Amino acid sequence: MTARTTFTPAPFPGRRSFPFIAWVRSRLLARWYDRHLQRRDLSEIDDHLLRDLGLTPEDVRRECAKSFWRA
Repeated sequence: MTARTTFTPAPFPGRRSFPFIAWVRSRLLARWYDRHLQRRDLSEIDDHLLRDLGLTPEDVRRECAKSFWRA
């Protein structure tokens, strides 16, 4: 009869810890929220200030139509 041994896999050497993953996730969510706020603010700018920025109303509509995860 052969002896049974329990197999415990070795940890992955390049595996990141949970705090790192949580940090990356929080940064991504913060970036998305910031992008949402910037597009909302851009949509409220009047035509006079858009001309100063060199933007057209069509540029603003196109940018504001993007989803928050798209750059």
